[in-house]
Amino acid sequence: MIKNWINKAFEFLKHSLEPLPQELNELDWKESLSNDNAKLTRHLSAFANQPGGGFMVFGIENKTAKLIGVTQKDAEHIVQRLSSICRDSLNPVVVMDHAIENYDNIPLLFIHIKESAVKPVHLKSGTIEDAYIRSGGTTRLASRHEIGSLMLNSKTPQFEELHASKLKTFPEIKNLLDYMSIFKLLDKPVPQTDLEVIRWMKDEKMIVEMDGAGFYITNFGALSAAFNLKEFDDLARKSIRLIKYKGITKLETEKEYPGSKGYAIGFEGLITFLKALLPGSEIIKNALRKETTIYPEIALRELIANALIHQDFTIRGSGPMIEIFDNRIVISNPGKLLPSKKIDRLIRTTPESRNEILAAAFRRYNICEERGSGFEKAVAAIELFGLPPLKFEELENSFRITMFSPKSFAVLTPMERVEACYQHSIIKYYSTGGMTNTSLRERFKMHEKQRPQVSLVIKDALAQGKIKPKDPKNVSTKFIEYIPFWG
Repeated sequence: MIKNWINKAFEFLKHSLEPLPQELNELDWKESLSNDNAKLTRHLSAFANQPGGGFMVFGIENKTAKLIGVTQKDAEHIVQRLSSICRDSLNPVVVMDHAIENYDNIPLLFIHIKESAVKPVHLKSGTIEDAYIRSGGTTRLASRHEIGSLMLNSKTPQFEELHASKLKTFPEIKNLLDYMSIFKLLDKPVPQTDLEVIRWMKDEKMIVEMDGAGFYITNFGALSAAFNLKEFDDLARKSIRLIKYKGITKLETEKEYPGSKGYAIGFEGLITFLKALLPGSEIIKNALRKETTIYPEIALRELIANALIHQDFTIRGSGPMIEIFDNRIVISNPGKLLPSKKIDRLIRTTPESRNEILAAAFRRYNICEERGSGFEKAVAAIELFGLPPLKFEELENSFRITMFSPKSFAVLTPMERVEACYQHSIIKYYSTGGMTNTSLRERFKMHEKQRPQVSLVIKDALAQGKIKPKDPKNVSTKFIEYIPFWG
């Protein structure tokens, strides 16, 4: 099968050879491979910095531009040498592809050096000032001004796209990544051939292929599908920690989750383990008694998924944590809120994530809900179960959410009552359009006779600027609706 870049390479080669041989920025042809590794490294740097990348063609006589062809053995040697340089001598790693194609019935080796998204591509032995560009059909050292321009056109790589492993063969990849479980999450059949699996894993951004030399596992690939995250040095501390304490303090640990699987393939096992540790209550549904936890499962799923997705992976030595106490569950992740986020605007805000590849994958894998609805669904479920409001906390280097076990209205603190009122106003704002005394009373599981107590909560929430009347002109306190302060 002809590769999709080969036609462009043919066009550049024709332009370079006819009517008179000339050098191009986009293409350089050679008779054979130079023994000068330093020179080859400079060429590869220049082509990787070139808009659209560039091509090297082997099998053309240097002086006469006569097509002399290339043997399969020589082509394999050239590809091996250049792949090693792309991998070991340049920063960032350069991706190349190759093909042997007949041009005017002569077999030539075409090397496609892909434009790097991250620039400048420079010598690994030096600094970013050791970067090269193509100019006037030749390779030369880039000036500081040109390096600045390259940096302006550079894409900052996302953490998930970085390499988590050294170069691996595909059999080694299969021993490290449980891709079959990902297909189960997607409810899709597993491809029948390794080539199909490789193509899918590349499209899924789990692996990056180095031309003919093997594959790198990306951080996303490991974080989502690793059999064991401890096999990846830089990710070993990113495993989820789940600790069950005895009582309401951290003085005595009762049980700890032993898992170290990738987040996606280990999520169901984590939820199952967590539910087994939680206190339960008996409910009657369809005339049958059924045991359930005192915490809604959808809230557990959404809040844990949120902690995994939104953590700051640049903070080393710490990972997401779930702590279970007798009266609460605390879910925390490394990293503060993004600058655009406000702690009182987390429910139903415009979706934004540090780790969009991971977030998008969790939605595709049916682990969490669609964008922006996670906290909303968690709060709605908590209200249904009659639990206290969620507590959001931004700490010095982490973000924490606490879900409390059931409390009666009488036991709730004034702050908890107002926060429950505020969170309820958001839920009603996006469903019925506004909160009422009746809806808040039902949220607190209170009797009609307790309406005056609910009115006092609304009064406090108004005084603290958490809510406001939907219609300021409405003078009837009985039927007035309230919305969040920002509504």
